[in-house]
Amino acid sequence: MSTSPDTTTAPGEESRAAPDAKGGSGEREKLPLFALLALATAVFITCLTETLPAGLLPAMSDDLHVSESATGQTVTIYAIGTALTAIPLTAATSAWRRKVLLLTAMAGFAVANTVTAMSSVYEVTMLARFVAGVAAGLAWALLVGYARRMAPVPLQGRAIAIAMAGIPVALSLGVPAGTFLGETLGWRTAFLAMTGLTVVLLVWIVAAVPDYPGQERGERPRMLGALRVPGVASVLFVTLVFVLAHTILYAYIATFLEDLGMGGNTDLVLLVFGAASLVSIWIVGSQIHSRLRALTIASALLVAVSAALLAVLSDNTALVYLAALLWGLGWGGVPTLLQTAAGDAGGDSADAAQAMLVTLWNIAMAGGGILGGILLDAIGSDSFPWTMLLLLVPVLGVVVAARSHGFPAKRPSA
Repeated sequence: MSTSPDTTTAPGEESRAAPDAKGGSGEREKLPLFALLALATAVFITCLTETLPAGLLPAMSDDLHVSESATGQTVTIYAIGTALTAIPLTAATSAWRRKVLLLTAMAGFAVANTVTAMSSVYEVTMLARFVAGVAAGLAWALLVGYARRMAPVPLQGRAIAIAMAGIPVALSLGVPAGTFLGETLGWRTAFLAMTGLTVVLLVWIVAAVPDYPGQERGERPRMLGALRVPGVASVLFVTLVFVLAHTILYAYIATFLEDLGMGGNTDLVLLVFGAASLVSIWIVGSQIHSRLRALTIASALLVAVSAALLAVLSDNTALVYLAALLWGLGWGGVPTLLQTAAGDAGGDSADAAQAMLVTLWNIAMAGGGILGGILLDAIGSDSFPWTMLLLLVPVLGVVVAARSHGFPAKRPSA
């Protein structure tokens, strides 16, 4: 999954970006809920398009006449599309009206998912997935900042939380529902359903989402300068390695479960994972202000325990479900934790730090798809949890060591 703020928003713009009040101060405290839910749906579509192949790999592999490791690269190419284009496209479209840019990005998803559903040629499918990744790069660089600009300053955090609710909903409901739909009506139907939802969203955006201007002539994020800010490099390292560890297993979860003899339970396992992710994001959202460091350590430990269970005791069905539960509890709040840590550590360079975070996030997803495919062909799917566990060791080490900057015991005051 991708996360990034609107890097085209000038520093400090959030303090003046709230919509004009039409009445007294009481009205200024209201959120445009219908418009924010449209953004949440956009986040849902972005996240689900990215992760949907994970539950459909065997069927997609059969239809496209390639191996499951090759089909797993549909996740990789999506992430590559985002990683390569997020920063340059964001800079190139910085002057565009925000609503036009959002409509363009979501239309890209409609086209890409339709082509994916109709294609029987592997290369065409991969091209469509790359286009979807490009659309995601535009969307993720826009959505957080868009939500922030819709709200009065005291409610901007709540507005962002509403918009980002699309992530846990996609994980908890979207992926298992898409997997179930794919298993009952065919994987192509799942992608066509995504197209239908996107068309509805386009109408919703036109009708309900306010428009904002782009930058007249903003500066590009200063990447190297941000890297020199204490704590930023630590957060980016954790992002890269944590997401890599997660993706190695998640991108091939259907294959992993099939090799365990649980292929028919993929949708249920993903449902457990997703429901636990919802709980996780609720806990993180309520406690992050005072416990970011503790929550990040707990998240890494929970995912590590899950990997250990899958590595050693995966022959026990009940323990596989327990591992999925712990995995979801650990992973669900990670996007919020890392995005917040990057913003806190970056300070005046927060925009640049966040832009690098989204790029590294997708590099890690691409790397997870590639490394997972190599491991699958060379060793087998039982190597996934062991690799995941090994990668989480330096993640925990860096989080624990970054006590002063990056993951401090006490967050800087707003």
